[in-house]
Amino acid sequence: MVIAGGGITGLSTALLLQKAGKKCLVAEAASLCFGTTGGTTAHINTLLDNPYSSIEKKFSKEKAGLVATAAARAIELIKYNIDSHKIDCSFELADGYLFAQDDKQEKELETIFKSVQDVGLKASYTDTVPVPLPFTKAIRVEGQAKFHPTRYVLGLAAAFEQAGGVILENCRVTNVEDNEDLEITTTQGIVTATDIVYATHIPPGVNLIHLRCVPYRSYAMAVTLLDEKYPSGLSYDMYDPYHYYRSQQIDGKNYLIVGGYDHKTAHEENTAQRFHDLEIHVREHFNVEAIHTKWSSQFFEPADGLPYIGHLPGNPDHIYVATGYGGNGMTYGTVAAMTLCDLLTNKDNPFVELFNPNRIKPVASFTNFVRHNADVVRQFAGKFFTGKELESLAGLAPGEARIVKYENHKLGIYKDDSGNVHAINPTCSHLKCEVKWNSAETSWDCPCHGARYAPDGSLLTGPADHDLESVKLTDLVNK
Repeated sequence: MVIAGGGITGLSTALLLQKAGKKCLVAEAASLCFGTTGGTTAHINTLLDNPYSSIEKKFSKEKAGLVATAAARAIELIKYNIDSHKIDCSFELADGYLFAQDDKQEKELETIFKSVQDVGLKASYTDTVPVPLPFTKAIRVEGQAKFHPTRYVLGLAAAFEQAGGVILENCRVTNVEDNEDLEITTTQGIVTATDIVYATHIPPGVNLIHLRCVPYRSYAMAVTLLDEKYPSGLSYDMYDPYHYYRSQQIDGKNYLIVGGYDHKTAHEENTAQRFHDLEIHVREHFNVEAIHTKWSSQFFEPADGLPYIGHLPGNPDHIYVATGYGGNGMTYGTVAAMTLCDLLTNKDNPFVELFNPNRIKPVASFTNFVRHNADVVRQFAGKFFTGKELESLAGLAPGEARIVKYENHKLGIYKDDSGNVHAINPTCSHLKCEVKWNSAETSWDCPCHGARYAPDGSLLTGPADHDLESVKLTDLVNK
């Protein structure tokens, strides 16, 4: 079988299946951990972003408890993998802290605290939190954890290969045909398999799931502190979007990792401002020595608050998916591995019904919707535009980009650091939304379903499965 995606979901699933007797191939479009796993701040939680009180209201008290059980088992599996395969990833158990800063947040915190106790987590009110921020009320929840995510996943990859599994990097899955077996087309050739798992953060192509998952970006930075007061636990305030804090030791050096300032993908014009705001927040509350690095990453919020793990809606029984983790990818990625492994080996699993992607109700017009949107409009095939005129029209400095209208066409124009002008058709190759420029990360981002492209239009992350149309320019010269 084939697992598309080389992050925590893909490698955790592949290792479990290989050990269960399946012959598995992991196909990764770029390099292992290239996507969200490489950008996570790696909070491993049972204290989830979607509160148990909300899960109980939307589903039931019993299912809220089942979610908590799934999260706890995920942490147990991570610990087991680390111990049994001797993975050096600085894993530590840690308490989680959620704190309120005004009366409204206090009332919400009391509701969350009750629901946390109801599902069986060890929680208590506390007079202290690990971070130097003011608060009016706080709870402490035991049994959380943290680690170095890429070192963990690379350890899984090594164990998977030792068990006989195969990993192909720079191997993007571009099409799946359901014949007698699945015929899976990749950028490195055609593979025949009985099953495929899309562990790609969001499945490629067009599916109902894309209408039920909203893409967000979150911002993070790792800093060093002059006073060496690195917090021992995982901490969260209660704003929307919230700030999150933890520390991590890497090769003997301590770092504070802080994140927040989330927004819907491509719905923020000045993405660099989010990093600026985060830095102001960090410097206001911590004794910062230096900003070591900063980055942002993408996550998908599911419509009803729970991930989609199981058979891909509207597809054959042999196509599986795991997506919609919200901000809890390390936990739910591991839950997905356990659930998918049991599905694919015909074992009973209490989480299969809970996370079933087919709980999505069909849309009557969806067949026509797919037919209309799946074909990409190639507006510029065979046409040429003048590079000098476009640059003059856009008024770009090196490293800048924007959408311009030229000869009744919209074009995405980017000027690289060498002064070369590049142009793309800004119509997303997924469902024809218009991409927006992300200045902080020099990428074209789709505001509808979260596809992301490099400045030259090459695909970075799905759900699109091919590049933006490149537009030919004449008389391109360095400026």
